[in-house]
Parts: sequence; structure tokens; C-alpha cells
Amino acid sequence: MTTARKHRKLAVALTAAAVLAGGVGVANADVIQGTAVTANQQSGWNGIVRKQVQIDFGKGWVTKAELTVPAGAKGRLPLVIMLHGSGRNDMNQTLPDNGGSTFVPLAQGASREGYATLRFNKRGVTDVGPVESTDPAQLNPENPYDQIQQDAASVIRFAAAQPNVDASKIYLLGHSEGTNVAANLASDPAKYNIPKPAGVIAMGVVGKDIRTLLTLQLYGRLLLQMHDEFDVDADGQLTAVESTDGLVGLPAEAAEQFRSVLLDPATDADHDGKIAIDAEAGPVLRAATGIDNYPDVPGLEDLKAYVTDIAKFPTVTEALPTFTGPTLLLNGENDLQTPARAALAADAAVAAAGNRDHTIIIYPGMAHTMNITPKFAPEFREPDQRVVTDIRTWLRSHR
Repeated sequence: MTTARKHRKLAVALTAAAVLAGGVGVANADVIQGTAVTANQQSGWNGIVRKQVQIDFGKGWVTKAELTVPAGAKGRLPLVIMLHGSGRNDMNQTLPDNGGSTFVPLAQGASREGYATLRFNKRGVTDVGPVESTDPAQLNPENPYDQIQQDAASVIRFAAAQPNVDASKIYLLGHSEGTNVAANLASDPAKYNIPKPAGVIAMGVVGKDIRTLLTLQLYGRLLLQMHDEFDVDADGQLTAVESTDGLVGLPAEAAEQFRSVLLDPATDADHDGKIAIDAEAGPVLRAATGIDNYPDVPGLEDLKAYVTDIAKFPTVTEALPTFTGPTLLLNGENDLQTPARAALAADAAVAAAGNRDHTIIIYPGMAHTMNITPKFAPEFREPDQRVVTDIRTWLRSHR
């Protein structure tokens, strides 16, 4: 049996489990009257007026959205627009496995600071759940990432036209893919026919190009896990004992993925009884993921158009420095989808461009959805209260 065939199952499992550019994918949530809610989320809306609106994205799609304002507020308010991670996300960015949502607690928190907020379903999403359209033209538009940006621009123009919104005080809050969208729009508002945003908040910062991020998500994280959790003596090599001990406690699927490589005698290319993580396990894992066939990565065929399109646009690190307004970058230290190091580089680029109003916070123990979770087996949950508090504090200081 050839190496390629032997590890085909591994390759399929790895690529199928990957989340492109850190999006949250399809959720499986309880839906109550069109809105996925928890008891805490329900009570969190006290004192907030919620208005259901519709926004015309063009090309045959009108999306549902929700505009919120603090009860009793008068005059034109500053507003926060929520921009989703990759995937077909609803207005709440409902999380998988009953994990709640990303945007509900943030919208509620912003409202407590006197802001209006606007959340919207992505093109192809008909309702919270998320519930998807059956129209393939809306689910898979041409130039998908550019269309996402154009749709976000439509949302900004809609918001600016509302009588209770201050068009000069529209803030963009993006998660994952949404950080890239926010940076691209903020860097060149005239191109998108939108008012200059008042500020950008980015969570899970897309600071590197898509190929680099996919390489980390599909391949690099596996080497990191072997170094961090298997290599007890930190010599870069795994003995038979380290390999078998490292499998203890892993979820069954993950254990099988590593077992098929580490316990295969063929992986020990120099036959010294040890597996060199980078030099021996690395090539086997890299070949199994197929990342070197980019953009034709096995298991990600349906995402090729998206991968190809987003690669045409600047990353946050490249785009955000041309924006002169205030920025707040937030990243989990344990984020293996959009790494903290890239967020630090993006903030450094903003500083180097002369922007004095820039802030970055790296949260220990947090992963991509900004919650405390194991590094190599992350669970999608709502943002930690510290994140909500830090965003509220920043918004309060920029109101």
C-alpha cells in the first residue's frame, strides 16, 4: 500500500474538519420563532428596542436584519455593524453544538453603552439557525468574497440612511473573515461608496494570507500539538513511549489520526527508533493534508472559488494601516485558525503607519471564538465576558 493511499483517511478527516479562514460553519441550534436564544440572551435584551428590517443586497437577494437601539434613546446614535466569520452565518453568528452565538452578547453590550447595532443574515441565509436558501445562485455567487464585501457595503449604506443613526459614527465589528472585510472596507470607503467608518473592532484577526492560514489549520497545528503534548522531553523527537502516551486522553478521531502516522514503522525513515516530529512525521502529515496542491486541496473542493477570490484582496495587516481611525484588535492566544502572532503583526503595521489610536489585547487560554477552551480541541462558545467588557470599555471611550 502506498503512503498516499495509507493516509487517505487521515487527509480526508483533516481537511473536512478544517474551518476556512476561521469561520464557524453551520450551526445546529434550537430555533424559537425564528431566533436562536438562551435564557440569558433573552433577558439581555431588556431595555433594548429591536426592529426587524430588510436590506436589499441586489442580484435578487433581500436579507433579514435586526436594528437595535437603547430604549428611550433620542437623536442620532453611534452604531456598530457586526460582520461575520466565513461560512453561511445568520445575523447572530449562531454557533455549532448549542454554543450560543457570537453577536448577541456583543450587540447587547454595545447597546448598554448607548450604541445602536445592526446584525444581518449573510446572502443565502434566510433565517436564524442558520436556515439556508435553496437557490444555488445565492449560496454560491460568483466572486464569493468580493460579493461578501459588496453585501457588507450595502448594510453600511442602509445604516447610514436610518434617521436615528449618526452616519459619521458607524463602527465595524468583524470576527475572522469579518476582520478582513472590515479592514478592506475601511481602507477604501470611496471604492465601496460608503461613509468612512468611525472605527474598526477585529476579533480573530485575519493577519495572514489564506494559504498561510490554511497551512496552519490543516497541517501546522498537528506539528504544534505533537511538540506541545507528545514531546515530553522537548527534544523534537518522539520515542515509542511518548507516541503511545500522547494518544492517551485524545478524542477517538484525533487519536486515530495521530496513531496512523506515529505508530507506522515507515514514518521512522532513518530507523533509529524515534520519530523526528518535523523531519519525519512532518512530511507524512503534509502529504496527507494535500496543502501543497493549493488551491486544489483535497476535501476543500467546494471552497476553491472562495479561496481563490479572497486571495486577491489585502489581509488585515495590509489593509488596516491605510485606515486612520481607531482600531481594536482582539485575539485568543490559543487560536489555531487566525494566530495571535498575526494579530500582533497587524497591530504593529497599524502603529508603523502612524495611527496613534490602536489597541491590541491577546487573551490567554482563549481560542478562535474568544472563549476559554482547550487549545487543540476547541469548543465553540460565546465570547468570554472579559471580551464583552473590553469591547464595551473601548466603545464607551470612543462614543
